[in-house]
Amino acid sequence: MTATKKITPLFDNVLVKPVDAEEKTPSGIVLPDSAKEKPQIGIVKAVGSGATDDSGKRIPMQVKVGQKVMYKKWGGNEVKIGAEEWMLVEQKDILAIVE
Repeated sequence: MTATKKITPLFDNVLVKPVDAEEKTPSGIVLPDSAKEKPQIGIVKAVGSGATDDSGKRIPMQVKVGQKVMYKKWGGNEVKIGAEEWMLVEQKDILAIVE
């Protein structure tokens, strides 16, 4: 069973697998973990069914499984499944789809 089958996002939440931060600078200096930027880009692995408006009508999700997205630096919640790190992000905290 894969990690994404253990977590199903609800409402307008999105499960994202962060893309690893760069290990080296462009000049070749190896960065320690403490100096790496927090990832802001990841791959969508699962999406919720969408939020509802005031009348109860479902608002469709704008992101889809498999898309690469950029999300707010401090948005979302870090989730650990086994040895893997994931982000559970509200759709409103996703800034862009990266192509």
